[in-house]
Amino acid sequence: MSEHWTPASWRAKPAQHIPTDYPDPSALAMVEDTLRAMPPLVFAGEARRLKSLLGDVAAGKAFLLQGGDCAESFKEFHADNIRDTFRLILQMAVVLTFAGGKPVVKVGRMAGQFAKPRSSATETINGVTLPSYRGDIINGMEFTPQARTPDPNRLLQAYAQSSATLNLLRAFAGGGYADLYNIHRWTLGFVNDSPQGARYRELSEKISEALTFMAAIGVTPETQPDLHRVEFFTSHEALLLGFEEAMTRVDSTSGEWYDTSAHLVWIGERTRQLDGAHVEYCRGVKNPIGLKCGPTMEPDDLLRLVDALNPKNEPGRLTLYGRFGHDKIADRLPRLMRATKAGGRSVVWATDPMHGNTLTAANGYKTRPFDRILSEVKSFIEVAKAEGVHPGGVHLEMTGKNVTECLGGARALTEGDLADRYHTHCDPRLNGEQALELAFLVAEKLKDERIEAARRAAG
Repeated sequence: MSEHWTPASWRAKPAQHIPTDYPDPSALAMVEDTLRAMPPLVFAGEARRLKSLLGDVAAGKAFLLQGGDCAESFKEFHADNIRDTFRLILQMAVVLTFAGGKPVVKVGRMAGQFAKPRSSATETINGVTLPSYRGDIINGMEFTPQARTPDPNRLLQAYAQSSATLNLLRAFAGGGYADLYNIHRWTLGFVNDSPQGARYRELSEKISEALTFMAAIGVTPETQPDLHRVEFFTSHEALLLGFEEAMTRVDSTSGEWYDTSAHLVWIGERTRQLDGAHVEYCRGVKNPIGLKCGPTMEPDDLLRLVDALNPKNEPGRLTLYGRFGHDKIADRLPRLMRATKAGGRSVVWATDPMHGNTLTAANGYKTRPFDRILSEVKSFIEVAKAEGVHPGGVHLEMTGKNVTECLGGARALTEGDLADRYHTHCDPRLNGEQALELAFLVAEKLKDERIEAARRAAG
């Protein structure tokens, strides 16, 4: 890993899950050249700010909430979808902030989450075999030879959609839509409508009381503008490295390289080979980097990856997402947390409770049971406590829309309900109610841990 790095040095390494079957490589190269001349989507200073906030998470002073679509879609691109997911993340963050007693760093899987690794390069239906759907940035979901052929022009459409999404997110974050009092009013509506609302009412009423007290002493959005806006960041998996390379720029302030396609990019479970292209690319950009850690990860392998991606051991540089499955986390996670702690590595430990809990229902729908997702989050917090590690955050595939893709939750969605509003282009997502319910249930756990820690500190 000591060799010279450039934005293109990944091309000399083995690259997993990057399509090589573009019909016209010269057309792809022309599109990538076009992207190199396009304005950055995010700025280096914003990425540094996120790294600073994640440094607080690594130090146990904050909590990371990261969520959004499993894969963004060209067809479902709509301002309402962006607004609803943004609002959901803010609602969840308020609940987690109040219960955990720590600020919440808010990061969306948005404005760039278009590419997806697939377990098989091809898909066969009724005896016809075609390339697998790899996300809208690469090919189309329709099962036709034309749609499934990789099209370089899709990179330009992904850039345009990401740019428009970021414009809207910035307007929402700074233009008053994120007003703390508005967010809480939306959450009260959820509590009143939920079948399990009585369970969440105590926490929501305490938040109401706190806001009433703040208003009484003059702490309002009018007197404190910070209550009127939020900091919000974007992230996606750095899978399609040609796109990431084209969006890599030298920061005029520091002279360092940044991936300007998102504030944070992560390496997936399937592309984390130490000598692979994805690790090679990510080690050279100065953005905060994420790394998925699954059930096959061994402690020594993890430490080698940590050292390759964060050789200076900088707080906030590296976030590790455990994604094991509710039945494997208690066995696999402790050894990894123990290794990073014993080795003195400064990392954020977060949990991705989605990817290890996917199953296929009897009616053929891919789904995820809510109780298994919740179980993995609770186990993550308990393991972190036992290992003396800060449970730094959660990473969720979710949408603000009322979809029916994950089983269970307060409304007890069944396999028979899945067909009602199953809209995902890839993996099943928590709907708005399920995600906010999860936030309340995790908040209960964080509150208990906070109270217990305070008791221990008091002797």
